[in-house]
Amino acid sequence: MHKTMVRTAILGATGAVGQEMLRILEERQFPTASLRLLASSRTAGQRLPYRGRLIEVEEVGEDSFRDTDLVLSSAGGSISKQWLPKAVAAGATCVDNTSAYRMEADVPLVVPEINSHALENHHGIISNPNCSTIQMVVALDPIRKEAGIKRLVIATYQAVSGKSGRAIGEMLDQTRQILDGRADGIVPSEFPYQIAFNCLPHIDVFLENDYTREEMKMVHETWKIFEDNSIGITATTVRVPVVRGHSEAINVETHRPISVERVRELLTQAPGVAVVDDPSRNEYPMPIYAADRDLTYVGRIRKDESIENGINLWVVSDNLRKGAALNAIQIAEVLVEKNWL
Repeated sequence: MHKTMVRTAILGATGAVGQEMLRILEERQFPTASLRLLASSRTAGQRLPYRGRLIEVEEVGEDSFRDTDLVLSSAGGSISKQWLPKAVAAGATCVDNTSAYRMEADVPLVVPEINSHALENHHGIISNPNCSTIQMVVALDPIRKEAGIKRLVIATYQAVSGKSGRAIGEMLDQTRQILDGRADGIVPSEFPYQIAFNCLPHIDVFLENDYTREEMKMVHETWKIFEDNSIGITATTVRVPVVRGHSEAINVETHRPISVERVRELLTQAPGVAVVDDPSRNEYPMPIYAADRDLTYVGRIRKDESIENGINLWVVSDNLRKGAALNAIQIAEVLVEKNWL
């Protein structure tokens, strides 16, 4: 148990990530001196369980951050822009799970296994990276330190829970309709097309360069976390009909030679990583294996035989845990341990 007791608030407490934050705070025995659950008027009044009692969700307002040390935020970018400066003005440190502040120069973008040092001189707001970026850099960092990274080619296969809780419901409803022979009645709302029994190469909006914002997030966030804009990065992000757990096929070109055996050795020792890689036994990471677990799983580790210094990886992690809520709370734990709140 940490010595410091922290007056904590969750902004967006009734969303999928907010509820995951609540569960992880309890699981990891985070030292909450008090806990406020904040949301919009639409879900205020709900009661959520925490440490054997029910806490009522409050509508966020001007006085919500008084006597608060830490705000964990996952309520959408516009909400973060509206309320987090007020929380900082009231004396709180904010860990934000949206994209609102990620690329601002004076806001640390942190994955604790990699760059917790960036937290030391924060100015009240700290950003959680995108879910697909987090699990990728956790797997790549040991390789980067050993052999340097010249180029990354990434394809992601991302679960619908990365969109919203409503998206999960839409996928399940569509699946039932199709199995009942009522496919003609499907009217998508969370996605532009049917997601059940389908894959959509489209996450977030398309930009002028014909990449999506999600794809460019992976580029810019990786540069910022690794503090290296020289890495060549290209990504294709795909939404797949999976509830929880993002999967990524990552092709890594390193500056210096590194063997498959050495990659496997480094990843076996890496914090937050588990290697599941035995093709002879059909053992490799899958979303159903990663769901509700904290680790990032890496398998299908093999040499890219088409280039001199190439390695292929398959990386899977629970997007609601390490990809969002867990990473935010790990940031908070570092802040408490180092007395950087």
